[in-house]
Amino acid sequence: MQGAYGIGTIAPLIRNKAAAMTLIRPFRALRPAAGRAEDVVAPPYDVLNSDEARARAEGRPWSFLRISKPEIDLAEGIDPHDDAVYAKGAENLRRMVDEGVLVRDARPCYYVYRLTMGDHVQTGLVAIASVRDYDSNRIRKHEFTRPDKEDDRVRQIDELNAQTGPVFLTYRHDAAVDGLIRKATQQEPEYDLTADDGIRHTVWVVRDEPTVRQLTERFDAMPCLYIADGHHRSAAASRVAALRRAANPDGSGDEAYDYFLSVAFPDDQIRILDYNRLIRDTNGLSTEQLLQRIQERFDVDAEAAPVRPRQAGEFGLFIADQWYRLSIHRDRVPSSDPVGRLDISLLSSHLIEPVLGISDPRRDKRIDFVGGIRGLGELEKRVRSGEMALAFSLYPTSLADLMAVADAGEVMPPKSTWFEPKLADGLVSHVLD
Repeated sequence: MQGAYGIGTIAPLIRNKAAAMTLIRPFRALRPAAGRAEDVVAPPYDVLNSDEARARAEGRPWSFLRISKPEIDLAEGIDPHDDAVYAKGAENLRRMVDEGVLVRDARPCYYVYRLTMGDHVQTGLVAIASVRDYDSNRIRKHEFTRPDKEDDRVRQIDELNAQTGPVFLTYRHDAAVDGLIRKATQQEPEYDLTADDGIRHTVWVVRDEPTVRQLTERFDAMPCLYIADGHHRSAAASRVAALRRAANPDGSGDEAYDYFLSVAFPDDQIRILDYNRLIRDTNGLSTEQLLQRIQERFDVDAEAAPVRPRQAGEFGLFIADQWYRLSIHRDRVPSSDPVGRLDISLLSSHLIEPVLGISDPRRDKRIDFVGGIRGLGELEKRVRSGEMALAFSLYPTSLADLMAVADAGEVMPPKSTWFEPKLADGLVSHVLD
């Protein structure tokens, strides 16, 4: 007997609580006051170490790095995970609000966010996305997360009572959404600035209620969204939401903490760069022996210039001051396996693991990773210095492959994708009340 509060009674109540939820929704952003965006804008928290952040924030009292990397305002050498660091971030956020540097919109809005890097332009929608849809895999993942990095983001969100680092989402492009976003960009932007790394950031506020409603409806009609970058931030938002639901059992089921800060870009505008590999030693093999082993599974051709792969299944190898072009034997490519056919999987399973003896790239200190934004010159530099013995250049992972992996419920190997340009911190934050 289930009684008055048996499963048969509770389940409809849960469904009713969640009934008002949509895949995304507008929100009251906390953002720079007029004329303050250039003072505030900062790189994402996870692309700088503490020393780099301290240097970037020098002379900039309102830099958002003082919230996302608050150890820069404490004694040098402090553990970034010390309680005092999280408390300092919250103190700095309160100060920026109290001083009027950051202000919160009076009513929920969407925000259109354009990134311009050279001749590349991508325009997306800033919204808050449903944690419940993340938990049910309607917002799909393609990476494992590390507990320590999740824990850091949970503590940061909880201490600030806000999400300050947006999750980078993507979706299969939709003509109606394109039109609505294009319409929004015809008005005067709220912010239009070029950061110190040369990336231009332009933001428009979407207040028009019919447009807001249509955007919500168009996204809610989509079968799914995909996380491009920000797996630790989204996982942490899910954990914070679960903790707050447990502490607030009488909540509506549609609270601010039931959503996470995101920017969604259409798939036809996103650029993925190569994510290259450096190896510290040759696993006891001479260069000649290594090349002989590689030839068992790859065609190998010496090249006079640095090798940037021209297509999937092709790799560059730099060793002993010489570049080689490697082309995997086609019978080695498992066409029906969305993870196994990825270039990084092929390189790992047919060379890095069996020949170089690296089976756990997440933990093995013999391997390092370099985003394609650094160029092939960075690979040459680190090998020629003697720090590394050899380097591999890769063809960029396609967004179609990323989506196929996520659709299959699988995960990609670590360091498979490098997205450029990066979203800034500080232009839009989501307060959890």
